[in-house]
Amino acid sequence: MTPKVAQQVEALRDMTIGELRERYAEAFGETTRSSHKDFLRKRIVWRLQANEEGGLSARALRRAKELANDADLRLLAPSARTVVRPFRPSHDRRLPMPGTVLQREYHGQTVTVTVLDSGFEYAGQVYRSLTAVAKAVTGSHWNGYLFFGIASHGGTR
Repeated sequence: MTPKVAQQVEALRDMTIGELRERYAEAFGETTRSSHKDFLRKRIVWRLQANEEGGLSARALRRAKELANDADLRLLAPSARTVVRPFRPSHDRRLPMPGTVLQREYHGQTVTVTVLDSGFEYAGQVYRSLTAVAKAVTGSHWNGYLFFGIASHGGTR
């Protein structure tokens, strides 16, 4: 790095974000929306060095053009309002939809459970899982899906 560039790089350390953005606009001929000091400094230093030392070689520029010609480019900019989010169901996919009533006979008694958005209702109480309901009914640990016949030992039905 030449002494001239080193002096300019040193001056960048004390600049505010506004000053760095102005310096960026001078160096690149366009404004930036970035407010990240380190990013702005690094980009400006890169441009200063490229201007001083000549930038990329002719071979590198040719290769960049070849790569750009092969790239699939977007013809229209994406809409600023378009937000794509993956669909995530609000409950376990193994369970029926909220509002479904599950029934099972256990020791001559009919066990009735209602599937809720955030749990399961049994005997006027809300439980976090079917396993908790099965434990309340039997007094011992059971897999809730197996207890209510939703899943078999080999997987879901």
